[in-house]
Formats: sequence, C-alpha cells, structure tokens
Amino acid sequence: MFSPEGPSLRELAVQALSSVERGYDLLAPKFDHTPFRTPDAVLDAVESALRRTGPFDAGLDLCCGTGAGVGVLAGVCRERVVGVDFSAGMLDVARERVRPAGPPVSFVRADARALPFGPAFDLVVSFGAFGHFLPRELPGLFAQVRSVLRPGGCFAFPLVAPPRPGSLGYWMLLGFDVVMRVRNALWRPPFVMYYRAFRFGDVRRELVRAGFRVELHALPEFGRRRDGSPRVRLVVARTPGQSVRTPD
Repeated sequence: MFSPEGPSLRELAVQALSSVERGYDLLAPKFDHTPFRTPDAVLDAVESALRRTGPFDAGLDLCCGTGAGVGVLAGVCRERVVGVDFSAGMLDVARERVRPAGPPVSFVRADARALPFGPAFDLVVSFGAFGHFLPRELPGLFAQVRSVLRPGGCFAFPLVAPPRPGSLGYWMLLGFDVVMRVRNALWRPPFVMYYRAFRFGDVRRELVRAGFRVELHALPEFGRRRDGSPRVRLVVARTPGQSVRTPD
C-alpha cells in the first residue's frame, strides 16, 4: 500500500492519534509516497476537462496539501494560482516541490471554512479533501467557496462512484469509517476523516442551496461501470453571472 519512502506504521499511528492539522504536519514530508495523494491520472483527466471549459484567469486550490492540484490550475489559468491549506507542514512541502510553468503560484495557510479572500478567483478546485469535513459543515464550506468566486466562476472537483454495497471496496471503506468513529469517541482531539460522509445527493443539494448551478461531466479516461454509469465524474458548480476575462 505504501512505497519504501512512505511513512512507517508507527508514524501512521502517531498521525492517527493527533489532530487533523498536527497529523498532516507530521505526514507532510512523506505524503506524496502514500495512496492518499491524488493519482496523476485523475489530475490529468481533470485538467483536460477544464481546458475545454476555460481558460481562466485566477485559480484557487482548496485544501491543496503538498500542491498536486496546483499543477492542474497552472495548466488552465493565465494570471495567478493560489494554494490554501491549514497544515503548515504540507504547505512547506508544496513551496519546496511545486514550481510549475505558467502563472505565478503562491501558498496561503488558512482554514477552508474561513477563507481570507474576497471574490478574486474564476476557478476553485479541490482534490480528495472533503472527507475532512462533517456533513453539517458543507453549507458553510460551500458558502466560503462561492464568496471567493467572481460572477460566472466555477468550483470543480472529481467524484469517484461509490463501491457497490457488499463489494470488497464497500466493506473496506465502511470498516475504515467505523474505526475512525470509535477512535474519535475514545480519543481527543478528533481526527476527522470519513470516506463515506461525502454523498453526492447531499453535496448537490448543498451546492444548490449555496447558489451554484451544478453540472456533471463524465471523465472518459476511467471508463464506465457495468450499469453504464461513469466511474469518475467531474462536478462543476457555477456561480450566476458572466465571468469576466481579460483579452488574450
């Protein structure tokens, strides 16, 4: 599951008994050698889809971690790219390792639930971070995202189809969530990470309530399931109005 450069079982145990922020500070130097990093195939597919939608001027990578998604934004944005995360350790790694060609890139330490920006972005993306937010936090999170988008702006993130009930993947994710709930009932501070908490029906409803118009785009690179539905979709939530872009 982990490469030789990844964290040891002891390091993972220490992380799991820490807060989310402290845990990711500890994991940061080895994070890119774990399966928690968004695979390049997903990043490339999202960038390809966004190229057909853009170009964009300014982009924000929400919960950017070590900056994997920043490269996606650098490929579709023309003026500037910002990565935001609340783990100082993850941001330190991002600053050291992420130097994509394209517009200027900067990193800001902040909580996604209290973003320190005005409506300055045309595109916000996020990769694999939503399990760190409880369902009751989604309204506030999506309101924050909308507050930093310009009129006609876009909030995009990939969404993998959930495993079928009864499948090995289903039981693995269910087991992980049960372990995390027991851990959080017995140990403080909590470590919020639930794979099954981010359900598309709830997410779509909260996006609409936040004022977004929601679209779904299949990512054909990942094929379809037996019932014909896409294995991976790109959720594209748009704000009202016309996006204002500078001339080429």
